[in-house]
Amino acid sequence: MLDWADYAKIFVALVIIVNPVSALPLFVSMTASNSEAEKKHIARIASISVAVVLVLAAVIGQPLLALFGITIASFKVGGAILILLMAISMMHAAPNREKQTPEEAREAENKENIAVVPLAIPLLSGPGAISTTIVYATERSSPGHLGIIILCCLLVAFTTWLALRLATPVSKWLGETGVNIAIRLMGLLLAAVAVEILTSGLVVLLPGLK
Repeated sequence: MLDWADYAKIFVALVIIVNPVSALPLFVSMTASNSEAEKKHIARIASISVAVVLVLAAVIGQPLLALFGITIASFKVGGAILILLMAISMMHAAPNREKQTPEEAREAENKENIAVVPLAIPLLSGPGAISTTIVYATERSSPGHLGIIILCCLLVAFTTWLALRLATPVSKWLGETGVNIAIRLMGLLLAAVAVEILTSGLVVLLPGLK
């Protein structure tokens, strides 16, 4: 197992890549016509969906990679590139096509229930979050390590639920500028996470780099 400081870093990294702050304006706009009870229900379903997706990624990620003959090191490099692209997009406060395409956004406007799609998938628990969860879950092969990663995923889902429940007051308090600043800062941190994952994969693939 890793040190507790490492698990704290994993939790922070997952929160950053799930990035519930970036979903606040969308949640507010898409639930503007919903009652308070409906908003609570949407936030709860979305956070449960995030938990299910991340926990499944942690549990079946490594067997799935083995099924397709993909090494952990190769997956780390590929996942790190995806995460880095997301981080660059966040630092520019630009819409992220890895999380949601314009076509998906237009389709979401006509959906009655937006909790699972597109809110939970792919906005919150998209390819980047799934890749990061698999990478961290495969750091150690012990049941204890997997259990703590699952706990981190559940805490991330709880953080997401809390953010969505406070979406309206937080969005008003931060404003568009404040949200963009927060997203840029998280993008910078996410870029550092991506570089760490990338280098750990490259060291295995290219031992001469040590």
